[in-house]
Amino acid sequence: MAAPVGDAGEFESWLNNRLDSLEVDREVYGAYILGVLQEEESDEEKEDALQGILSAFLDEDTVADICKQIITQWTEHCSRSAASKDSDAEVQAIASMIEKQAQIVVKQKEVSEESKKRKEALLAQYANITDEEEEAEEEEPTSATNFAAQEKSLFKNTNVEEVLNRQKQKREQAREDAQKKKETDKMQREKDKLAKQDRKEKEKKRTQKGERKR
Repeated sequence: MAAPVGDAGEFESWLNNRLDSLEVDREVYGAYILGVLQEEESDEEKEDALQGILSAFLDEDTVADICKQIITQWTEHCSRSAASKDSDAEVQAIASMIEKQAQIVVKQKEVSEESKKRKEALLAQYANITDEEEEAEEEEPTSATNFAAQEKSLFKNTNVEEVLNRQKQKREQAREDAQKKKETDKMQREKDKLAKQDRKEKEKKRTQKGERKR
């Protein structure tokens, strides 16, 4: 069960507080955990992914319970959310919004030198066309209706792609940051464990030495 990122505020607040209580870096792991919950389909997949994240700094006897707690809280949040949408609906909503914006910007009018210049600038900026394609566009007669339709399509397709790419990059960056932090935390735990063991050994030797003196 998944919910759009924009509707996850209540759960995200709870998750951040929970991570703080576990002394886990919310800035690094919070976004990554949220991404896992939104992307994975089944609870089993979610639990496996969460254990892979949290096992770096939680004990084995507690990590499973914490993962189940997070999944339960997420499921309850999704059940309360009335704005649950699938990815296709989200893309359609973005496309619809951008199309409306394009309709405001684009006006029906006769093709003129000014509109040709605007068209060339838009095509150069968003479509990265070649010089040959620009010449072909200038030579081909274009009606006002076709020009407006091309502008709307250009706005819609380019902006939808940019929005989706930004969301994808954000998820990938969160995953990468969390993986790096996980490795760092794991190394630190190993160092702390060795240091603790070393202190115990030294204390044991001092105790034995004191007993021999007596």
